[in-house]
Amino acid sequence: MIRFRVGVAGQGEFGERVRAAVEVLAKQKGFVAARVGRNVDDPELLALNLEFENVGSYRRALSPFEVKMVAVPLLSEALDEPTAYEELLP
Repeated sequence: MIRFRVGVAGQGEFGERVRAAVEVLAKQKGFVAARVGRNVDDPELLALNLEFENVGSYRRALSPFEVKMVAVPLLSEALDEPTAYEELLP
């Protein structure tokens, strides 16, 4: 779960960048799904939920050159908080 604070006026451009990032991440081995959401009480708080088969797949997915050029710059704008979670309840 990766959270971002994005002004309402900048959310269109942010959405384009998220789509591009998800597109390159989806090509990586172990990718399962991606979802983007907006907080219902704070419309400037957005979340990108990336699902990979395991943490190793997630970490390896960040290594390819294309990912470093497209996704990593976006991910570096995330709020400074933990982003990797393991599922406890199926």
